[in-house]
Amino acid sequence: MISFLLYFAILLIVPIWASSRVKKTYKKYSKVPTSSSMTGAEVARKILDDNGLFNVRIEEVRGMLSDHYDPRSKVIRLSSDNYHGRSMASSAVSAHEVGHAIQDAEEYAFLKFRSALVPVASFGSNISIFLIIGGFLLGFTGLALAGIIFFAAAVLFQFITLPVEFDASNRAMGQLVSTGTIRNDEERKTKKVLNAAAMTYVAGALVALAELLRFVFMFVGMNQE
Repeated sequence: MISFLLYFAILLIVPIWASSRVKKTYKKYSKVPTSSSMTGAEVARKILDDNGLFNVRIEEVRGMLSDHYDPRSKVIRLSSDNYHGRSMASSAVSAHEVGHAIQDAEEYAFLKFRSALVPVASFGSNISIFLIIGGFLLGFTGLALAGIIFFAAAVLFQFITLPVEFDASNRAMGQLVSTGTIRNDEERKTKKVLNAAAMTYVAGALVALAELLRFVFMFVGMNQE
């Protein structure tokens, strides 16, 4: 019973808590202007240029917190609120995405590893559940095991994402300070935005791990019958 409640908490409560935290923190600091009064797009452009990444473009995209870096196109895509915003939140999110661009330029090992895992992880997350359920229902241990292995690849992708995201946030803080985009007294607020966003990745990894362990225990139980 206790293990079930723990699993339930990880599966549902943790992601909800993380999502709520990042939205609450983002909303709060999206109303706090930076001393530099630069938009998120201007912050991103300045950091990119200061690091010699003149080839990386910045584009505006729709959606809330839809910000991301596309390594294939060398494009940083910022949501409208962050692209035009002049807040602590806008600067933090924009600098974080530039952090990924810098990782790409420096061939950061974990980013390269994560990129290499994308095809396998994508396939695993899409097909693994069908293999696992099919294996359990039909009693085919080999099919269930194959599904678990593919699912494990997707879980590994989640955990490899963690150092990539934390490193991008660390780079973002360093760049925001060194470029004079934020003052020393603004660092704490900026860190709150970056830390809240990082918790969503931690929550995702924990949920994926909990699911994997559940499948493994089910597989072990299946073989003991």
